Amino acid sequence: MLIANPAATAPYATKAEKTRGRLFPEAESATRTAFQRDRDRIIHSGAFRRLKYKTQVFVYHEGDNYRTRLSHSLEVSQIARSVARVLGLDEDLAETLALAHDLGHTPFGHAGETALDECMAEYGGFDHNAQTLRIVTKLERRYANFDGLNLTWETLEGLVKHNGPVLVPGIGMDDLPRAIVEYAETQDLELATYAGPEAQVAALADDIAYNNHDIDDGLRAGLFSIDDLLALPLVGNVFQGVIDRYPGLETTRIIHEAVRELIGRMIADVMDETRARLAEAKPETAEDIRAMDRPLVAFTPEMNEHNAALKAFLFERMYRHYRVNRSMSKAQRIVQQLFELLHGSPDQLPPEWQQGCDGPNGFKTARRVCDFIAGMTDKFAIEEHQRLFDLHDPRS
Repeated sequence: MLIANPAATAPYATKAEKTRGRLFPEAESATRTAFQRDRDRIIHSGAFRRLKYKTQVFVYHEGDNYRTRLSHSLEVSQIARSVARVLGLDEDLAETLALAHDLGHTPFGHAGETALDECMAEYGGFDHNAQTLRIVTKLERRYANFDGLNLTWETLEGLVKHNGPVLVPGIGMDDLPRAIVEYAETQDLELATYAGPEAQVAALADDIAYNNHDIDDGLRAGLFSIDDLLALPLVGNVFQGVIDRYPGLETTRIIHEAVRELIGRMIADVMDETRARLAEAKPETAEDIRAMDRPLVAFTPEMNEHNAALKAFLFERMYRHYRVNRSMSKAQRIVQQLFELLHGSPDQLPPEWQQGCDGPNGFKTARRVCDFIAGMTDKFAIEEHQRLFDLHDPRS
């Protein structure tokens, strides 16, 4: 018997008791909904644990106060649950997608992804969303009857399409990442439609958390100052308002107050715009939302402009700061050198990773090495590089 989530009160919510099911049939849980079970499988996965030492902007050893992929995912899940609850959606599905959305990221954030994508250029490339799908459907090996986590259709669909349809005019199946194409041969995730509402909530929660917490981390790292933010629309007004309301307040509290208020304003904006779109579209089911010609869950045009200005600022002042550039340059060299060595000498892979290789510089070897490196934490990648390249490292 499938259990319903009583919190999913909206008729257009994704209903746990009406899930399209799992690729490999299993007996249902007597105590958890299908989406609660998905969430628990994500939390207990090895890939989720490794997010603790995977970073977004700063390498893990640069400070204990900066966000990691794990702390970011937890923050996204909190926002996603809050928004889903107010909209009457399935909180558990929104939380599951928020917790899983970064599983496919490489060590060293986007710098590591760029390096690995370049290494894999002749072998199908690398995409972190596709890698997330590969992890939850193939690479996690915990169960006797199947590879992967055997998640529900709705969770897999949301992971692949949370940013919108992946088959759009001008983009065909041959243009998609290899992992998505391969899985589509097994199960149809309806790649040309939008994802369900909970996945859309998780995507916006990711944007809200990412932008605001990068402000926090950037200020703490001294990459820019509060004064530098004051000219930005919305962000500057919020910071100035906190400064005016609390004269003499210490800087760390100003940052916390302002970031908290910014998150609240962005959530309120999503609520207003989504309710307006609900009133216009009048969806009766989650399928109606998938069939829409635009996202249901969205920012207002004004908030999109504010976010664009903030992202441009962060790109220039944080992501391209010379200190970050130096760190990420080293990180890219680590990824590139690991790939080149292991691809050419797969006998240096751990025994379990040598399985499935097709010899030095082979196509299958490239994918195995890619999976191995993509799953590394920053910490392990640095240590593995030292073991393989430092002649004086006794761990070689």
